[in-house]
Amino acid sequence: MPADNLKKAVVLFSGGLDSTTCLAVARDQGFLPCALSFAYGQRHIVEIEAARRVAKAMQVQAHLILPLPLGAIGGSALTADIDVPKDRDVATMEAEIPVTYVPARNTIFLSMALGWAEVLGASDIFIGVNALDYSGYPDCRPEFVAAFEAMANLAVKEAVEGRLHIRIHTPLLALSKAEIVRLGTRLGVDYGLTHSCYDPDPAGLACGRCDSCLLRQKGFEEAGVVDPTRYRPSL
Repeated sequence: MPADNLKKAVVLFSGGLDSTTCLAVARDQGFLPCALSFAYGQRHIVEIEAARRVAKAMQVQAHLILPLPLGAIGGSALTADIDVPKDRDVATMEAEIPVTYVPARNTIFLSMALGWAEVLGASDIFIGVNALDYSGYPDCRPEFVAAFEAMANLAVKEAVEGRLHIRIHTPLLALSKAEIVRLGTRLGVDYGLTHSCYDPDPAGLACGRCDSCLLRQKGFEEAGVVDPTRYRPSL
């Protein structure tokens, strides 16, 4: 179908494994993805370059990168001078909300996506949250997503006046990392272009020890797919 005839959908897009798979799913479902990324003061700012690479490779026609000063707020190992946890097992990851949680991040990201969706006349927003192989973040839970969707339809002019009904799509919500890797592989995702590490070195090489790296490694191993991630030479 020509791009002009496709329904637009805003896809929250970090350039990581989950968001890239989510973008591929949106496209596979017949949407024209409009990718939305954020430079929010994250220590792994290299993910923005990954987002650019992936968007170009996947021929995304609209890719908006917005600056957000979440680093000024701090409170997270991703935005402040707080050590990133390393070498944790999955049980430990799931036992508590980790210091890599960024206060209200998905609420803020979805709010920005909602604004852009209204301007685009798009009813659909995709977010790659996952409630199985994840690091215990409260804003990745189905209860959060359902509450935000309900709020969204009370919050914007186009919805209140009946021209849009906002739907938040979470196609990865109930999938394991292995299932996500298999899905993306089937959809032709080049995971070698993506970035997941919370604590990369100056060259952008993954640490291999943070929660995000460990979950990514677990996913590729269990999926039986070669992990194309570039790790530090010491690993």
